[in-house]
Amino acid sequence: MKKLMIYMCFLIGLMLSISINAGAQTTQKKGISKQGKGAIIGGAGGAVAGALITHSAGGALVGGALGAGGGYIIGNEARRREEKRQRAARIAWRRAHPHHHYTTTKTTVTKTTTYH
Repeated sequence: MKKLMIYMCFLIGLMLSISINAGAQTTQKKGISKQGKGAIIGGAGGAVAGALITHSAGGALVGGALGAGGGYIIGNEARRREEKRQRAARIAWRRAHPHHHYTTTKTTVTKTTTYH
């Protein structure tokens, strides 16, 4: 059973590394989110660690669940940090180029009435 768990964890890790590398090479597809990547990597790592520590399938399941949760949280923080950097870059560009960004103007319509 122990060898089976080790081989399964190795196989899952191999499949994950192949899928992540394949997703990194394509530029047209949106791909998996940072949260998803974090959850997958954390889950696989947690499952391997849980199986090695407890030498049971239950430990692998608990480790995988905890690792996936932690990986999701870390991936979410990475996404938020990247969005914050992009937002700061847009604001800096707008401040440096005040006449180049789009502005909205209000137009007023005057109502004309004619009397007969």
